[in-house]
Amino acid sequence: MEQGTAEREPRARAWAPAHAGSAVPQQPGRRSAVPRKAPRPQRYSVRGQVLAALREALVGGELAPGEVYSAPVLAERYGVSATPVREAMQQLAGEGAVEVVPNRGFRVCERSSRDLAELAEVRAMLEVPAVIRLAGTLEPERWEELRPLAEAGVSAAAHGDRAGYAEADRAFHRALISLTGNHRLTQVTDDLLRATHWPAGGARLRRAELLAGADEHMALLDALIAQEYAVAERIAREHLSVARHAR
Repeated sequence: MEQGTAEREPRARAWAPAHAGSAVPQQPGRRSAVPRKAPRPQRYSVRGQVLAALREALVGGELAPGEVYSAPVLAERYGVSATPVREAMQQLAGEGAVEVVPNRGFRVCERSSRDLAELAEVRAMLEVPAVIRLAGTLEPERWEELRPLAEAGVSAAAHGDRAGYAEADRAFHRALISLTGNHRLTQVTDDLLRATHWPAGGARLRRAELLAGADEHMALLDALIAQEYAVAERIAREHLSVARHAR
């Protein structure tokens, strides 16, 4: 069990993120933007909601790379016991997002530019060939079904919502790769993309970069629907380029 307190506490936020299910009503008379303490989640989904909230905090930079956070302090922040927080952190440790610091808590891993470049390279090796194989086999209507996911990314990017964009980005790529019917490939690429969205050394994508990525989703769909497969391949390669992720 960790001892003491965290070296740095994340900023308090409303409990239920957009992707974590139904929001818990805020107490009357309290400002919802920066609450003192997050409402307690329903018991049946405590661990899942904690995990979702921690992932959002990672993407948003509230859990900063290199900082150590204890389960008891985070549990107090979210209004739950330390057990679901510790379980969620252990899962994040298995995913490479944090590492266990004996008797202290969990340190958010610092991801270097090289780490991001390697992630991008592996993603390109997997996703681009998958898109090329799909390009000549699917009807335009199947590609059009992905349009709402791409539009959700554009909306989140336009508002500078990094966590919302990360979720929309993952949803779009997961739906795209799932069209292959290869469940293992879908899971592997989804895990790689999740790691890509964790900030490197405290750096976060700027609004213009979010918009560029979201626009490429739209452009890729347009090219696939128009059956301009060479253009689609170029867009896919640029979207997953090492240079973009190695900033």
